[in-house]
Amino acid sequence: MKKIGITGNIGSGKSTLTKIFSLLEVPVYDADSRAKWLMQNHPDIQKGLIQLFGDEVYFLDKTLNRSFIAAKVFNNAELLASLNQLVHPPVFADFDEWLSRQHAPYIVKEAALLIESKSYLQLDEIILVCAPSALRIKRTMERDAATEEAVLARMKNQMDEAAKIPYATCILHNDGSDLLIPQVAKIHTHLLQFGTVKNAL
Repeated sequence: MKKIGITGNIGSGKSTLTKIFSLLEVPVYDADSRAKWLMQNHPDIQKGLIQLFGDEVYFLDKTLNRSFIAAKVFNNAELLASLNQLVHPPVFADFDEWLSRQHAPYIVKEAALLIESKSYLQLDEIILVCAPSALRIKRTMERDAATEEAVLARMKNQMDEAAKIPYATCILHNDGSDLLIPQVAKIHTHLLQFGTVKNAL
């Protein structure tokens, strides 16, 4: 079973891409969603978050105070690194457990920090979704009802898109010039036929 990673910087459209794979009945592991679930439910992560951020990290009803965490790591690279070091290992383990239950020609793992977290090392090939920065900013502002300043601050904490290209087996351009569904259909057919995303597009 081939393990295919999907990554891309904020606003690139990687979540839309994985939704299309899901419609094709490909098993999809959404690392970012699982990380959020684990931060809410994993005892070791809960304990670590309280040690890092204090009791305010959870509301009185025990739900995670995401905006509080976001504000704390906003301009604190060291704290952000500590947060990632706490969350990434349990997500790796969670992925391995999920993977053991899958039966398909290939699976897809989507993660914004696929390369930064080194989780790409668990995978066979990587699809990098690229889009111009101006378009990514516009998409994210509309999606999150965020200011341009807030989006730029989030982008600053991400690895530059160009630096991710050497890790990619396949680069998908989501700039509006080509529809996503036909591109994903080509990748899907190529994977089923040849077992690789190389030269799929």
